[in-house]
Amino acid sequence: MPETLASRGEIFVVDDDPAIRETLSVVLSMGGYEVICFADGAALLAVARSRIPAAILLDVHIPGKSGLDILKELHGEDYPAPIFMISGQGDIAMAVTAIKNGALDFIEKPFRGTELVTRIDEAIGAYARRHAHADISNIASLHFPGREPLTRREREVLEQFTAGASNKEAGRTLGISPRTIEDHRANIMKKLGARNAADLVRIVMTAQRAS
Repeated sequence: MPETLASRGEIFVVDDDPAIRETLSVVLSMGGYEVICFADGAALLAVARSRIPAAILLDVHIPGKSGLDILKELHGEDYPAPIFMISGQGDIAMAVTAIKNGALDFIEKPFRGTELVTRIDEAIGAYARRHAHADISNIASLHFPGREPLTRREREVLEQFTAGASNKEAGRTLGISPRTIEDHRANIMKKLGARNAADLVRIVMTAQRAS
């Protein structure tokens, strides 16, 4: 059974232009993401501190605190999601500032929908692999207080998932079928109370920080 598009997780879009929010919502939804839009940084922060998306698309020029100010604030809190800065008035200096302050990438308007989704897909994948690589070794010893314990095999599947492996790749590594991997993954998410893939990563990262 193929994985559902919803499993790709949420993307938060922050832009004061309703037309841009609508365009990004349509494009990213077609790419398999659930999209939540915000018109300013304050609205984003109110949600982002209690909910971790797969990524944030943050416009530089928004009401109140600028996108760069919001970026610095989230980066200072070691926010566990990749942040893409977007701007229709960007320049090299602005892009450099954004990257130095924690942005994963800087995207200039106008953009082509398919190219944007591909760029975000690749960046999110690379970000997840990079961050998981340093942490997967301790998954076997992680504790998830208040949750049903994971079996040894489920922990092995979870390690493959946090390393960015597909069901097929994980099955090949562990010597079981992709369908069995999918069943294990569904059971892991149920045990840990994860709503989607991004939420599962957040739960794992929280457990790693507490260990």
